[in-house]
Amino acid sequence: MRRSVLLLGLPLLMLAGCAPADTPGPAAPTGSPPGTSPDHRREGFEQRAAEAAEAWQPDPAWIKGYVPLQGPTLLTGDPGFTSDTEAAFRSGWYREQITLPATRPADTAIRFPDGTLTVPLVSAAEAYRELDQGDPPSCPGRPKAPPRTKGGPTIEPGPDGWVTSAPEAACTPLTVTAVRLGTAPVRTSRGEAQVPAWLFDVEELKSPVARLAVAAHAVTALPEPVMPPRAAPDGVVGAQNLQTVADARISYQLGVGACDTEITPLVLERDDVVVVGGGVTNTATACTDQLVLHPVEVTLKSPLGTRPVLDVLTGAPLHFGVR
Repeated sequence: MRRSVLLLGLPLLMLAGCAPADTPGPAAPTGSPPGTSPDHRREGFEQRAAEAAEAWQPDPAWIKGYVPLQGPTLLTGDPGFTSDTEAAFRSGWYREQITLPATRPADTAIRFPDGTLTVPLVSAAEAYRELDQGDPPSCPGRPKAPPRTKGGPTIEPGPDGWVTSAPEAACTPLTVTAVRLGTAPVRTSRGEAQVPAWLFDVEELKSPVARLAVAAHAVTALPEPVMPPRAAPDGVVGAQNLQTVADARISYQLGVGACDTEITPLVLERDDVVVVGGGVTNTATACTDQLVLHPVEVTLKSPLGTRPVLDVLTGAPLHFGVR
């Protein structure tokens, strides 16, 4: 089974490296503001995390419905990106060179670890309209139209499609040459599910681009934040999104300030829920007002399973990547 590559956004500024979860926080430097020592940061986090865990009351749809924790466009394998094709993929620049089927398939089952749910689907033409986000800007001296594949495009019924050489892609959209209905692995509130998806073969990429085929009215949105809005505890920052989940290891991004230091991941683990955030130190007297996404990783005592991962400040369940 192929595993999907998560579709991530491009933050304005990313700090490299992950802080280990089990590393004790360093002592606060001389002159630190009151209440920002490692002990106070952890104490503030644990109090707020306990409130978030106790406030979590999932809707029945969280347990029995379809609540995706990933966006509807994802990759089915290594795409072999160049800088140009990655820019086109992230921007949603596509051109179709086939006739896209406009007929909606019959209702199809999503397969969860704990059962199935039959849902209505959209047509390939409808999925493509959501996939395509417009045309790229023109670049002097570069063609917008890639050369057509010999023999013309086809709708490929096979499981793997075919591979062609990729034309130069700067300032050009990605070229859709075939489409078929298949499935894609998607993290959901009920664990990783096999979800019906339209798989678009793209001339410039090594693996198909998947657009989930579930009709919008069958998708349940993530619950709203459950915590009342108020200031964060001193030295505590919230989590912005999940990056990866591998058994008991979770990587996520913290939203920190440009002058924050001693960034440490913090986690509260319970049998039914996991709450994450981070601790920071800031001794700067003046700093730019800027949100920086800082990657961190934690190891839980047991595999995550279907437990939700909540942000410590809002109590909202975290989504993969940028929504």
